[in-house]
Amino acid sequence: MIKKKSREEIKLMKTAGRIVALVHDEMKHVVRPGISTYELDKIAHDIIRDNRAIPTFLGYHGFPATICASINEQVVHGIPSKDVILQEGDVVSIDVGATYRGLVGDSAWTYPVGEIKPEVQKLLEVCEASLFAGLNTIKNNVKLDDMSGAIEDVVNANKMGIVRQYGGHGVGRNMHEDPFIFNYRCGSNVILKTGMTIAVEPMVNLGCDDVYVLEDEWTVVTRDGLPSAHFEHTVAVTDDGYEILTKL
Repeated sequence: MIKKKSREEIKLMKTAGRIVALVHDEMKHVVRPGISTYELDKIAHDIIRDNRAIPTFLGYHGFPATICASINEQVVHGIPSKDVILQEGDVVSIDVGATYRGLVGDSAWTYPVGEIKPEVQKLLEVCEASLFAGLNTIKNNVKLDDMSGAIEDVVNANKMGIVRQYGGHGVGRNMHEDPFIFNYRCGSNVILKTGMTIAVEPMVNLGCDDVYVLEDEWTVVTRDGLPSAHFEHTVAVTDDGYEILTKL
């Protein structure tokens, strides 16, 4: 069942989202060659706790960290580690959630580590553009499938791969709520309504669509080993558009 949120709930989600945005704002400064994903996780954990929130991911279905840190061909759910050191030319997708007074904000961004290849820079640009193409369709009474189709159109126009096994989701008092949000047209009959809060998150691959899960039972990687990008915002549906909740 899709749960609409009250004004008070959305206000609290904006606070949670702002805390998530504070993490991403810091990531822009600290992501560099030589830093470990463990260090990034600790920075994120401290920011969330310092702002009187709870790291949503930590312990979620047993996940052992505050952030997901997914490097290069890793799509999502990468586990931070002292042994994983960012290298010049990498890209790292950082997904983070914060829970404030029972409400969740969830956002992901993909960061270049130093200088990256032009085709990988293009991948990041296409994935971010597909996110905003989807968001810009949102308003009361719009079909969810139209939003998914707008994401798909941007990715297809650039001949890149769309991850199909994973997608966005409703979010609020739980990190994952209805509806599931495909990043391509699937014939969904869900109609977006004012007060719905959703996390829109295209995952785009430089190569094929196919992905699989590593033996750690978390990390999702591309089948062909080519890089992937992941961009996500939590938004609230309004009468005439949408409001991004995961921003400063």
